Amino acid sequence: MDQIFKALGDKNRRKIVELLKEKDMSVGEILKSFDFTQASLSHHLDILKRANLILDERRGQFIFYSLNVSVFEEFVKWLFDFIRKDKE
Repeated sequence: MDQIFKALGDKNRRKIVELLKEKDMSVGEILKSFDFTQASLSHHLDILKRANLILDERRGQFIFYSLNVSVFEEFVKWLFDFIRKDKE
């Protein structure tokens, strides 16, 4: 859970997640939405992958990234349980 919070604590990584919510994307497609280098994007993607929030899949010569929906579902369930316990 700590890795998820660390990963989502950065606005650029949250934006990557928002982009991937719409569709699977390659590095080049993701990079069009940012004003930083491919090396910086790779760093952000690595953190998201280590938190298991995104998955990567090679398709020909490109790697496409997608959301790991099951991890998001677990995180949202944990968050709702946390909020519910706080209100009790």
